[in-house]
Amino acid sequence: MTSASLAGTRSPAASRERRRRRLRILMFLSPWLIGFAFFFAYPLLATFYFSFFRYDLFTLEPVGLDNWKFFWTDADAHQALLNTLWLVAVMVPLRVLFGLGIAQLLTHVKRGGGLLRAIFYLPYLLPPVAGAVAFVFLLNPATGPINSLIDGVLLGPLNSVLGTHWTAPDWFNDPSWSKPGLTLLALWSVGDVMIILLAALLDVPKSLYEAASIDGAGAWQRFRRITLPTVQPVLMFAAVTGVIQTLQYFTQAIVAGKVASGQTDLPGQVLLPGYPNGSTLTFPQWLNDEGFRQFNMGYASVLSIILFAISMFFTLFLLRSFSAFGEDEAS
Repeated sequence: MTSASLAGTRSPAASRERRRRRLRILMFLSPWLIGFAFFFAYPLLATFYFSFFRYDLFTLEPVGLDNWKFFWTDADAHQALLNTLWLVAVMVPLRVLFGLGIAQLLTHVKRGGGLLRAIFYLPYLLPPVAGAVAFVFLLNPATGPINSLIDGVLLGPLNSVLGTHWTAPDWFNDPSWSKPGLTLLALWSVGDVMIILLAALLDVPKSLYEAASIDGAGAWQRFRRITLPTVQPVLMFAAVTGVIQTLQYFTQAIVAGKVASGQTDLPGQVLLPGYPNGSTLTFPQWLNDEGFRQFNMGYASVLSIILFAISMFFTLFLLRSFSAFGEDEAS
């Protein structure tokens, strides 16, 4: 029997084996594929479809590109987007740096390390609504202990020496200080970032530090050349998830604004989010207001797609940046 005839007799069996192998792979992938299709692909396509309609959950009226054009003239959406990007640019780096600093500090604590870890992690376990309400009262300009401490310990002596009349910020009642107040709230509950970075730091081999010390490397050189490259994947994870969470920032901002304003939703009364003067209005808040308060589902679909596109852009940018950093360190 020739080699050609042998190949011909083996090919049907090999083809059946390949088909069975592909079916087994598809069978194992099917739970993920079904979930992806029903919970990601279909909602994304449906959102894009509804963006070309005026849709209020009852009637569906085609409007072409009107919803997309309206976004370019929607001042509230622009302000919400700028506020959200401010939080991404300021809050996320500060949370990562602050969490890294606390984690680095805890690695050098000899006694009471477990207690300190619990103290720093506990605020993260507090429900977001309760944490926001408590923080607004702590930063209350009239009765809050934080402002009393700032006025009595810091600004009081400075005003006496310099002859000035500085006062503590109004925080959530001042448009210039409301976002920094939200940033302080985020730093207070930095336990999630701290705990994963602490685990990464404790996983760095001590032999690397010992070898670097023998070679004469200082503390900064050890941190720059050993610690950062080793924990880089965890830093990337913290940065990417932090950006995605901040782009969806909703609960703390809306609760802080409502509590600081002293107003509540009553029957027949509509309170727009963003107190004071739209400074705490985030993009998800405006999306929720358009979709579930005003029932402009078509325009809310446009906002959803824009938020998704921004999230993808930041994610790809961060992944590329961290990859470039890792390549530079390796070279």
